[in-house]
Amino acid sequence: MLQQYTKEFSYNFRLAYPVILGMLGQTFVAFADNVMVGQLGTAELAAVSLGNSFVFIAISLGIGFSTSITPLVAEAEGEGNIEKGRAALKHGVILCMLLGVLLFALLLFAKPLMYLMDQPVEVVEYALPFLDIVAFSLIPFILFQALKQFSDGLSQTKYAMYATILANVLNVLINYLLIYGNLGFPKMGITGAAIGTLISRIVMVIFIWVLFKRNSRFHPYVTGFKLGEYSKEVFKKILNLGLPSSMQMLFEVAIFTAAVWLSGVLGKNPQAANQIALNLSSMTFMVVTGLSVAAMIRVGNQRGLRDFKELRRIAFSVFLLAIILQIIFASCFALFRHWLPTLYLDEHDLVNQVDNMEVISIAAQLLLISAIFQISDGIQVVVLGALRGLQDVKIPTLITFVAYWVIGFPTSYYLGLHTELQNQGIWIGLLAGLSVSAILLYIRFHYLTNKLIKEQAI
Repeated sequence: MLQQYTKEFSYNFRLAYPVILGMLGQTFVAFADNVMVGQLGTAELAAVSLGNSFVFIAISLGIGFSTSITPLVAEAEGEGNIEKGRAALKHGVILCMLLGVLLFALLLFAKPLMYLMDQPVEVVEYALPFLDIVAFSLIPFILFQALKQFSDGLSQTKYAMYATILANVLNVLINYLLIYGNLGFPKMGITGAAIGTLISRIVMVIFIWVLFKRNSRFHPYVTGFKLGEYSKEVFKKILNLGLPSSMQMLFEVAIFTAAVWLSGVLGKNPQAANQIALNLSSMTFMVVTGLSVAAMIRVGNQRGLRDFKELRRIAFSVFLLAIILQIIFASCFALFRHWLPTLYLDEHDLVNQVDNMEVISIAAQLLLISAIFQISDGIQVVVLGALRGLQDVKIPTLITFVAYWVIGFPTSYYLGLHTELQNQGIWIGLLAGLSVSAILLYIRFHYLTNKLIKEQAI
């Protein structure tokens, strides 16, 4: 019985691991920024956390919207319809480019909100110039996401991985030169980290497009690529899938962003600790997000083939693999929760030792809660990917809103700011939201697939 699912593990992982490495690469950009900026002090680390909290909301909209491209391309691939896949790419690129420009403009207008959020003044002053540059990097980042999602839809998941690896190497190099002023370059602090992020994201777009142009697998899709010719119907289909998907991603990312803001009310050290726990948790999240993409691709292919029994079996194989991996990650967080935060801060720094030790202690407490919610986080993200493969996005959007903003955020707000739990209370709210989301999304997938199988049997 179990073998019918485990026999798919190898293919699932082969499909997912380039996506996982690519997603981890994106997270590693933030990890490198945090570790390298953390050497400057807890105020600078908290500033990166605050600035990125705004950017992450915009990024969630861009990533969520771009995921609409993958199931359309996967379905076209299952049908053997190249023209349909080319149209999804072209129209997706246009819409993602427009979205990137819009989000950049919105972030610039949103900057004054930092002063109204009861954040430490020192942290806000560091964060503002950082946000200016990183906000502009949204334009190439979201364009890259469109190209990545197209490549994923063709089950060609390695190209985004290559681009991300290159971007990470470049980001670390520029950080080394500009944050600290090494090798004769100006010492720019966290602004240098922002410049590294911008340049690396521009290079990602150029690199992945060059790979597409040189590979015969992509040739039928990228030749005759004329942006001036478009179809309102294709735009509408992408919007119908993309807007709810972006809201799903927004609702989840925004509650973690709200945790950053709530922790900022508690002070710079709780905010820095929150950033450490959030950055580590986001790495495990990226692993299951890679599996979510695998679920979306494989479910999309089976939807094109109209084989719903096989669709359900394959989806369950991805769910099981995600649960196993998340149990491993949960164990690592629980066992190494006191050591992992020391990667970000120097516990032997005599000047900042009191602040650093407080941050490490708080972060260890948060990692224990993160260990508990690893399984529910893994389930909700892979099931959401399978539902996107089915092109079911409206009800899941409602589910994510209820889970995170009707249940999760009020719990975080009350426990974090009105009880002695403080930061731990904020993360207990995250645990509640993720758990409710996992349960309801699974019920939705179970209902839909059973319905499709029964209808086909009639």
